[in-house]
This record gives sequence, structure tokens and C-alpha cells, in this order.
Amino acid sequence: MAKYTYPEEKDLQKFVVARYRKAWIWQTLFLGSLLVAIVSLLALLLNVVDGAFGYVAYEFKKDPSTISAKPIEQLTQQELAALLQANLSTGAYKKLNNETPMGERSESDLYGLVLERIIQVDTKATYSLSDSLFRKAEIQAEVAEKYPKARLDFRYWLTPNFLTSPQSSKAEFAGVRTAILGSIWLVLIAVTLALPVGVGAAIYLQEYARKNSINTLIQTNINNLAGVPSIVYGMLGLAIFVRAFEIFTSGAMFGIVDANGRTIMSAGLTMGILVLPLVIINAQEAIKAVPDSIRQAAFGVGATKWQTVWSHILPSALPGILTGSILAMSRAVGETAPLIIVGASTFISQDPSGPFSKFTALPIQIYQWTARAQSEFHNIAAAAILVLLILLLTLNASAILLRNRFQRRY
Repeated sequence: MAKYTYPEEKDLQKFVVARYRKAWIWQTLFLGSLLVAIVSLLALLLNVVDGAFGYVAYEFKKDPSTISAKPIEQLTQQELAALLQANLSTGAYKKLNNETPMGERSESDLYGLVLERIIQVDTKATYSLSDSLFRKAEIQAEVAEKYPKARLDFRYWLTPNFLTSPQSSKAEFAGVRTAILGSIWLVLIAVTLALPVGVGAAIYLQEYARKNSINTLIQTNINNLAGVPSIVYGMLGLAIFVRAFEIFTSGAMFGIVDANGRTIMSAGLTMGILVLPLVIINAQEAIKAVPDSIRQAAFGVGATKWQTVWSHILPSALPGILTGSILAMSRAVGETAPLIIVGASTFISQDPSGPFSKFTALPIQIYQWTARAQSEFHNIAAAAILVLLILLLTLNASAILLRNRFQRRY
């Protein structure tokens, strides 16, 4: 028989020390990677917040005292509406009143209209949050020297009015309401396509498909499609949904004659195709995680394959399916390239009224504002980025809550 000997004490100690040293090195590398990721995310967030708040130097093109005996900030809702009617042309006032009756508008909305349409704000300079906090005296001196007639106020670019206002050519009055509604429409259409089709495909591939070359090829292509650049899906959407299926995506099939294929429907279907491979893969992993003992127990009491899938496997896999699907939709919310190719509008002030309307989305709005030369548009772009981040965090938090709500322990 072979004779086994234990290592000498010194050799054993060297081996243990070397092993712990190696473990410590790898642990330090992993911790360093985590710290770099956290610092990068914090730097990104701070940079965005830095642009969403700060001092603004502005002038009024028209002196407010010439149109009202008392400060416009103190005017009531009825007085603001009367001021608009007295100073706007009949056509301009009628157009605003047809969009939303003056009696139904809030006081802040009417105040904004007075500033935008009558007094007309002219922004001279904007300053970041960090400069506003640490260089306040220098900013005041600079504004007093360069713009002696200008007012200097601390501006919160991210406000409730910013969320409820449509797009405008003036950054001081622009909002993201139209873009938010467009993003919601896109997500709803994408979910309607991707969720049932993706879950159905996952069930077939995981529970019914045999292990042969054809199904292996399909599975490989699905995995590859999950990594295809989003702009490729935009080109696919342009060729298929915008052009080939224009009679459907434009609404002509339903009697709509004043639109082409560049609608919310085309963009939503394109986004649905984009996230479909992700939904399939996530649903497959969730179904695969269901223990085989549940399947065997169902078969043991005489259940059919479909009864087993419907009554046991799907309920057990539901937390993972919902979590993966919501995370996939989060990707769709933040995509820009496919929407540009499909035909999203960079400037539109009319809210989408249905799936066959012209549209814009939050990423498109951010892209359009950051491309402008005026600094105030960069400020509202930062505010829109915060709105997009909050929307994404809300979707991710919903995924966690759904997972915890439906999760089962085996």
C-alpha cells in the first residue's frame, strides 16, 4: 500500500500563508472594482444634479409694470387670465383657450403663459449648482457688471411645472410632459408584444422543444440577438414597421389619413422586438429554476404536460419572469438610436392621443436639448435626465417588489 505523509510544519505554514495572501489580493481587487463603479456612478449623478439647479441671470423684454399696476406675482388666477386676453392677439388667445380653457388652468400655468407670451424672459447666463454654492459673491459681481438690468434668482429646473408642461422653443418654459407620455405609450406597446410572445417562446424552448440541431440553432440565435446593437433593430423597424406595414402602423387601416408609418405604433413594436430576446432568456432562466420535483409530482398525480406548466411551473416561475420583463422594459425606456431611425420627433408640443400619433420620448428630448448651444437647454436636459433616472429606478424597484411579493421558497 502507498504510504501517505503529511507535509512538514514549515511547508504547511508557507502553503497556508500563500493561500491567504492570494485570497486577500483577489478580495482587494474585487473591492477596488466595486469602489470604482460606485465612484463613477456618483460622479455621473453629481454632474447631472449640478446642472439641474443653480443661479440664473435674466431680463424681461417687456417691463411688467407697463402691463399691470401691481406685481404679476401677486395677481390672482382671474387677473392673469384677463391680462392674457388683453395683451394677446385674438387668434393667439383663442388657440390657447381651445387647447385648455383659461378657467381650467392653474395659477402657475397662467403665470408661466404671461411670462412666456407677454413679458418674454431673456436668459443671459446660467450657473451650475457647485458654482452657485461656492462662488455666490463672484457670480453676483459678474452679473452686476455684465448685465446691470438683469435679475439673479436661484432656479430649480426640475419642478412640478417642468413635468406637466409640453415642449417649448424657450428653455425657461419647456417641459417633458409630451416626452413622458410618449415613453409610456412606447413601453405599453412593447410590453403587449414582448411579454406574451417571449414567455410563450420560453415555455416552448424549455418545456416542449427536443434537443436537436434546429432547436439548438434557434436557442443560439436568440442568445446572439440579445447582444445585437440597438441601432440594427431601428433599421429593422424602419424597413418592416414604418414601410412594409405602413397601412397598419399609420392607422390607414382604421381610417386615419393624416399620418404615415412614423408613429408610436412603429416605435413600440420596434422596442418590443428589441427586448424580446431578453424576455425569452429571462423567462427561460426563471422556468429552469423551478425544481424538477414539482414537475414529477404533477405527473405523478396524472396531470398533463400543459396542466403541469400552467398550474405549477408558471406560478412558480412568475417572480423571475416579471422581474426579467420589467428590467427588459427599463432598457427600452432608455433607448435612443432606434427611435431616431424610426422617426421620433425632436420637437413636438402636442401630446400623443393614440398609438398612431406622432411622438417623442424622454431620451430623444434629452438628446435634442443637449445638442443646443444655449446653456439653459443644458440645464433642462439635466433635469430631464433626473426624470429618466427616477423612472428607471421606479421600474427597477417595481421588479424587486414583485419578486418579493410572488417569490416562493422550496
